[in-house]
Amino acid sequence: MQPHDRRSFLRRGLAGMGGLLLPGAAGALVEACASTGAGAPAVAQPRRGGSLTFATESEINSFDTRLGAWDSTGFLYALTVYDPLFYQAADGAVQPYLARSITPNADYTQWTITLRPGITFHDGSPLDANVVKVNLDAYAHAPLTAPYFLNVVSTKVVDSLTVLVSMYTPWVPFPIYLTKQPGYIAGLKQLADTSGRAKPIGTGPFVYREWQPGDHFKAERNPSYWRPGLPYLDSITFRPIVDAQSRGNSLLAGDIDLMHSSDSQSVADFMHRPGFLQLNDVNSVLGEPDQSCIMINTVVPPLNDVRVRQALAAATDRQRVIDTLLNGLTRAADSPFVPGSPYYGPTGYPKFDQARARRLVADYEKEKGPISFKFVAANNPKSKARNELLQAMWREVGIQTDIVLIEQSPLILNAIVGNFQACGWRQFSAPDPDGNYVWWSSTTSAPVGKQALNFTRISDPLIDAALDAGRTQVDPTVRAAAYRLIGARFGALVPYIWLGPAVWIVAGRSTLGGLGTASLPDGSKARGMISGVVPVAELWRGA
Repeated sequence: MQPHDRRSFLRRGLAGMGGLLLPGAAGALVEACASTGAGAPAVAQPRRGGSLTFATESEINSFDTRLGAWDSTGFLYALTVYDPLFYQAADGAVQPYLARSITPNADYTQWTITLRPGITFHDGSPLDANVVKVNLDAYAHAPLTAPYFLNVVSTKVVDSLTVLVSMYTPWVPFPIYLTKQPGYIAGLKQLADTSGRAKPIGTGPFVYREWQPGDHFKAERNPSYWRPGLPYLDSITFRPIVDAQSRGNSLLAGDIDLMHSSDSQSVADFMHRPGFLQLNDVNSVLGEPDQSCIMINTVVPPLNDVRVRQALAAATDRQRVIDTLLNGLTRAADSPFVPGSPYYGPTGYPKFDQARARRLVADYEKEKGPISFKFVAANNPKSKARNELLQAMWREVGIQTDIVLIEQSPLILNAIVGNFQACGWRQFSAPDPDGNYVWWSSTTSAPVGKQALNFTRISDPLIDAALDAGRTQVDPTVRAAAYRLIGARFGALVPYIWLGPAVWIVAGRSTLGGLGTASLPDGSKARGMISGVVPVAELWRGA
């Protein structure tokens, strides 16, 4: 095979990969289904006052925007006390939030961000260009978030409401990053505290009141919120309830008002339940969904040998996993992208084939001996059951595993420093695939023990070249072909054992208002739910 480099890859323009991206096509599809059960009362007009309790699937490690390893719970907390510079519209497009606009230069090596005037933080300090510059610079230098901004040369204050961000190379989809963690803006007083324990000071709809990790987080209405009339609630409380069944039972019992869950049984239980409202993302092809998978550390034995990873994939009956543990709600995955997406194409990912898996195991064992490793899962019944089912499948072809259960927050932190061999995982939700650059690029990898956002530590020149094409090229045909190539490289290198797209639901009691009706500052419709995250400013409590 001839060697490939990024320049030759871009010169070829991904010739022969074919395909066409249809901008906006995904927006015509239903992103999340909102419904009420039979007999649920119709509640039309928002009511001001009262409080809600929202049960989450996990707890966060920090409110610090630079240090928090945020999952869906983290982003729920963030949308409560902070605001992002940009947010997704209902069709997945990036739209201004704290910002008023963002504009590139001719070659996409500079982006100009203009802010809305008159916005203040919870401590009364103003949101201005200097604050945004300080935040962006902080993200660029924090160990956890720096990989997001490796392509950023500098930030510059142009005037009191304008920031110029300069890049090393063209960055066409840069604005999507400002809808993610690096787009959430904290006050200067909070950023001055580098302990990771500072109380959040944001511009968001609610003000931090108290946080007892593992028990609850409470926030109260921001009386000076810049969006007129919002929020509706006087306060909101989040309660982490790790076990999905206990979370659902708490909703049924009236102990909480709403919850989110990526547990398929919870989705099945509440999709059509009378007396409850719900949003779900079953069958969504908007952007890129969360994928349920087994993530592999590709630099530690025995999983640093591609034969072992291919054997694991061939030994995994994905449809059985879906039917047994995911209530048959999704379809088997062989890529981070789903059929119907312009980024999806043939991947060559190993099909379920126990005979092939046994041959690969035998070939490895002749050289290096028996295969065994530690197999990590979040400490909840569903994750444990998934690992046990896969453990049994893999044992049938001669692969031994020891299951290790840990809480979700330390599991994420272990992934960041490479302290794992294989673990159950859910990731990749993004409005544009460039949002996954930091997860897949060799430039964001690091030796085990060092922080890195390329958790699998995969390093492949073709993946790197395709990521660069997706980032720098304007032509949607070239971009789509680049990501189809990444799917094919994952099929060959197997840094992930794919299972199926995750399904999320946010369910609430029928007296809940505002679920699925989130708006942007200009009044247009915002995306109602993103991987279990809903904007909380427009939630309200009915009679």
